[in-house]
Amino acid sequence: MATNIAITVSLAQVAKMIDHSLLHPTMTDREILAGLEMAKKYKVATACVKPYSVPVAKNVLESSGVLICAVIGFPHGNSTTDIKVIEAEDAVKAGAQEIDMVVNVGKVLGGDWEYVTNEIRAINETVTRHGAILKVIFENDFLQEEHIVHLCKLCTALSVAFVKTSTGYGFVKLPNGLYTYKGATTPHLKLMKANVGPNVQIKAAGGIRTLDEFLYAMSLGVTRIGCSSTATILEEAAGRGIDNTPKKIRKAEEFI
Repeated sequence: MATNIAITVSLAQVAKMIDHSLLHPTMTDREILAGLEMAKKYKVATACVKPYSVPVAKNVLESSGVLICAVIGFPHGNSTTDIKVIEAEDAVKAGAQEIDMVVNVGKVLGGDWEYVTNEIRAINETVTRHGAILKVIFENDFLQEEHIVHLCKLCTALSVAFVKTSTGYGFVKLPNGLYTYKGATTPHLKLMKANVGPNVQIKAAGGIRTLDEFLYAMSLGVTRIGCSSTATILEEAAGRGIDNTPKKIRKAEEFI
């Protein structure tokens, strides 16, 4: 359903809300290098990479103003807490300034909130000790609203920097054997915004591929968007007259 809104934005502001995703499991080293160059070209917020790509990202992005975001426990969150802590610490020591970690979804669904709390706390303390920030990935496709609300409040209490909707790879198996995936949705983003504290930001990931979808997410209070459609979004913005002087844009599209 389309919803008309007015939002003031500049091209640089759009770019600095993007975590350019280089996370597909089939990506070759050559494709990752090309993606890093794209991140540098468009001056996005971060290049979001798998842990083994952090050193090459540091080499390519040095002095570019583009930060490095590394994922840990990705994409299913099933590693032990100790392994996640080691993975996070290794990534920040290698040059990552931001860490996106996946919660243990089974523990969330089972209501083992002590485990979930202790894990997030341990990883957050580790990365912040090294001057980095943590984004906690919920994988909303697997969760009910009560789980999302509880995670938002938990992350607020732990002073996590960001909560994040999805990995982009949280495929839900249907009874017929097929898989479905939604990623960031309007109801979930509104729910997250309503339940995080004022110091916790929201990252939307999964399914945002157009400028109108991007702007609508921004209107909901999202401050970072993970996507691989970086060039498409920024080129569409430039084509619609958005430049580095803030302009009011009157149309944005609500997504599912």
